[in-house]
Amino acid sequence: MGGFFCAASKQDCVFDLFFGTDYHSHLGTRRAGIAVYNKEDGFDRAIHNIENAPFRTKFDKDVNIMHGSMGIGCISDYEPQPLIVRSHHGTYAITTVGKINNQDAIIQHMFRSGHTHFLEMSGGDINATELVASIINQKDNIIEGIQYAQEIIDGSMTILILTPKGIYAARDKMGRTPVVAGKKEDGYCLTFESFAYLNLGYTDERELGPGEIIIMTPEGIRTLVKPGEDMKICTFLWVYYGYPSSSYEGISVEEMRYNCGKKLAQRDNVSPDTVAGVPDSGIAHAVGYANESGIPFSRPFIKYTPTWPRSFMPTIQSKRNLIAKMKLIPVHDLIQDKSLLLIDDSIVRGTQLRETTEFLYQSGAKEVHIRPACPPILYGCKYLNFSRSSSEMDLITRRIIKEMTGDYKNVHLDAFSNPDTPEYQAMIDEICKQLNFTSLRYHRLDDMIESVGLDRSKLCTYCWDGKE
Repeated sequence: MGGFFCAASKQDCVFDLFFGTDYHSHLGTRRAGIAVYNKEDGFDRAIHNIENAPFRTKFDKDVNIMHGSMGIGCISDYEPQPLIVRSHHGTYAITTVGKINNQDAIIQHMFRSGHTHFLEMSGGDINATELVASIINQKDNIIEGIQYAQEIIDGSMTILILTPKGIYAARDKMGRTPVVAGKKEDGYCLTFESFAYLNLGYTDERELGPGEIIIMTPEGIRTLVKPGEDMKICTFLWVYYGYPSSSYEGISVEEMRYNCGKKLAQRDNVSPDTVAGVPDSGIAHAVGYANESGIPFSRPFIKYTPTWPRSFMPTIQSKRNLIAKMKLIPVHDLIQDKSLLLIDDSIVRGTQLRETTEFLYQSGAKEVHIRPACPPILYGCKYLNFSRSSSEMDLITRRIIKEMTGDYKNVHLDAFSNPDTPEYQAMIDEICKQLNFTSLRYHRLDDMIESVGLDRSKLCTYCWDGKE
């Protein structure tokens, strides 16, 4: 997905920028970068590959020589950024978080409209952040350019632009990703994750609204374009992506996950010996389940984290699965002859969870009951880079539905997203059988929304129900 942190200070901001950006390492997989500005030296930037080394290791030399009163930093899931751009707006640095579904159409429109060009990344792709900059440069000023970009982009796009005047920030027009402001005596910051500034001395200022555009300087934050009324923030931020100590729209990630587990327990009818969460994203859900049910919480396997990268970092699926398996170390005394109820944040392809279940059986488990903390995923995300899968047929639900119906193009999926239909139950039974679970019960969409506590109209649930 990607994350960001930026700061504007009356002092040097590089220390805050370094650690604030590092606090987003759980959101990115490939690249990281920081760009700073000061009046004496202008712009400076560093970008590194972080696939096999942590952010701090790659950037510790840079931060000792970089200086600036304003800066932006990002953890990116794909493209190198921030980019430094020279245009009729002057020189600026830009970073983005989002997804562009109509990239080819925008590029062709720009080719027809005038003379422009794009640098290809390895693999022949065009850097989405470069494309956003090119769109912004079509207009007479940066504010109009940002509005134009958000108008023509199909998908989502949150934008940070560092200029000598200040840092422009624009939250996605539907607010699918958060932008949170913090303040302290000598400056301000903006961040994706709200916890990222707490240990740096900032206090809560406010969250930007959907589509809001602001400019941030060491003296304050000023709204340039007011937020819109409608919001569709990604619900998966609470279920999986968000760090436990963050909150979005005033809703705690950790507390929401406790609520999920509580709701799962209230609808369940099995009596396992222990409840466990797949480390790390399922643990809080499992705590909520254990607290509500009275069934003891345990950790039958431990995630070895000191040196392993995130499990989905390699581009080849087989390597991702292998790393995920190698990171989990069993505690045989907590598995042998036990009936286990296991909570994972979600089931996407099903490969990793099937291997985890087989691993538990091989370690002596009698039963393995699976309780995903969200409903069955039926649609690939249109708005964020939740997965880089090339086809929705990578989803286990869609493969099962094709096996059941003999079709995948013309089948109506509404019946498979409704937990009260026979089609839904047949799909769940087949997933349970193929993945070799003792039992399988997904979180209901209505219960998950209640676990968040926001009105359903403000939440994006597209990947579960296909509703935009």
